[in-house]
Amino acid sequence: MIEIINQQHRYWLNLKKFKELLKKLLKHYKLNHPEVTLVFVDNRAIIRLNRQFLKKNAPTDVLSFPMREKGADGKFYLGDIVISVPQAFKQCFSKEHGLERELELLTIHGLLHLLGYEHSEGIEEEEEKIRSLLAKD
Repeated sequence: MIEIINQQHRYWLNLKKFKELLKKLLKHYKLNHPEVTLVFVDNRAIIRLNRQFLKKNAPTDVLSFPMREKGADGKFYLGDIVISVPQAFKQCFSKEHGLERELELLTIHGLLHLLGYEHSEGIEEEEEKIRSLLAKD
């Protein structure tokens, strides 16, 4: 099951679009109905998480919390992705695209971390492949 949670209220988001994006990505990686949660938050929440889990007292754009294990209920829990919408909004200006596109890219990035990709081990190349794949749709 894919769960999308919007905990920020400053920016309007098309949550259905992000659910569809995750469905496409999970299908591409041949994952059958994993439990994935995507949470959109404000900077206060992302700072709190960044401080708690990475010992960094600053906002970041996306955090991933991989689980990759089967729960007692028999479901496969892939993990959680948390995205700071205000941080994404700041970044979209320097990248010269809109907020929705930046959030899509961060969703892809977060999911790749859940799948085990790391910055030093080819995540950028995989992101490029996924962007090309999605551009064909």
